[in-house]
Amino acid sequence: MSEHNNHDEPVVEGRVEEGSTAVVSKPIPDPGLEAEAPRYSDVNEAAAKRYTRMVAGLFLLAPLFAIAYVVVYFAIPVDYQIVVSDTQKYPAQNVFLGLTLGLALLAIGVGAVQWGREIMGDHEEAEERHAAASSEDERAEFMAKVDKGIEQANVGRRKVILGSMGVGVGALGLPLIISLGDLGPWPTGKWLDEHYMKTIWAPGVRLVNDVTFTPIRAADLTIGQLVNAEPETLQELDGHDTLVEKSKSAIIIVRMNPNQITIPATRQDWHVNGILCYSKICTHVGCPISLWEQQTHHLLCPCHQSTFDLGNSGVVVFGPASRALPQLPITVDAEGYLVARSGFVDDFGNPLAPGPSYFERDSSTDLTRPRSVEELSEQVGEN
Repeated sequence: MSEHNNHDEPVVEGRVEEGSTAVVSKPIPDPGLEAEAPRYSDVNEAAAKRYTRMVAGLFLLAPLFAIAYVVVYFAIPVDYQIVVSDTQKYPAQNVFLGLTLGLALLAIGVGAVQWGREIMGDHEEAEERHAAASSEDERAEFMAKVDKGIEQANVGRRKVILGSMGVGVGALGLPLIISLGDLGPWPTGKWLDEHYMKTIWAPGVRLVNDVTFTPIRAADLTIGQLVNAEPETLQELDGHDTLVEKSKSAIIIVRMNPNQITIPATRQDWHVNGILCYSKICTHVGCPISLWEQQTHHLLCPCHQSTFDLGNSGVVVFGPASRALPQLPITVDAEGYLVARSGFVDDFGNPLAPGPSYFERDSSTDLTRPRSVEELSEQVGEN
């Protein structure tokens, strides 16, 4: 049972049981907001300075832990372990890297919390909601509030906090920069020459089937046939080295009618009676390709449709690739098996990197379009 009056003030409702007397309470007055007691740091300047030093100290702990991160990165070998038991072993470097970086972030976080609790302005404010669109007056009012917030943050009075926070947050960049070293070696010109420009192809290395590793005899290939192959020496490698060299040294072998293809003067000894060998890796973005059109002598990349004319030095005739497929000079050994004359080279004998193009590589001597024997011979003479 309840009783209502003409006021919006709440009333207490009570249940009336049979045989009992109904009791209706009086309206409860609005108590309003309790008076907020001032913080100790607001009324005691010495306490405010003490909290300021504490917050600044927390912010300045962050660069110390960041420097410790760098020290751990270089001082603790990667193979060191923390042994808890026979079955519980943890990489020591990872543990201490996580600990130092975590403490640096914790110092920044705790410092920011204490700044907000003890130093920033402590005033309760309420405002009515307004429309989403802002007028010029509202924007000016907003900027005034921003300025007021900056003032209440006591940045002007406690400049040491802002400075120490800048040092602390900025120091967190050290672990990030140092960690970039684990993304891989620096791609210097020397490193690129040793790793991209070189493959395990060398004079006398046999061409073998990429699945069975069976040596390939020239007499066994028929016109129009394509074979996926690798260097025989790939079997001598293990693990990561195998994958790296396989990705660079993969080749395709095709046999065409020598009378139906164009052999530049500089490549007359690169083939064996119409048997030619090219890199299997597309020069666009490095996709492996083996879609072979026997009639046109074209090799198509299934990813972005780059098309190479294997009957004319592997030049690009369609698609986004900008470099011809590198050709591997080949010959036969005393037993009639196909072997490499050298690694991948251009028409001038310079090492030629297989795989996709990249901005560091020098492509000035790479073929980019079909050329006649006469034109290529003239360029060879000029160089």
